[in-house]
Amino acid sequence: MPKLAGVSHARAVRAFLKAGFWVTHEGKHTTMTDGEHILTIPRANPVHSFTMAGIVKDSGLTVEMFKKLL
Repeated sequence: MPKLAGVSHARAVRAFLKAGFWVTHEGKHTTMTDGEHILTIPRANPVHSFTMAGIVKDSGLTVEMFKKLL
């Protein structure tokens, strides 16, 4: 997996909102969807880099595309 530094929960949610996702549930984790992919983002600051890279992969975005959205 490409390198991705830890990202705060709020920045990750904002980036996915820009990518067309919307929040479906908030609790200990934030669940987001775009109608095709379902993402679960932990409320951690920062979200660990390996966890964040997995979430980005599950979203269908590349790490480079995600970095541009931050």
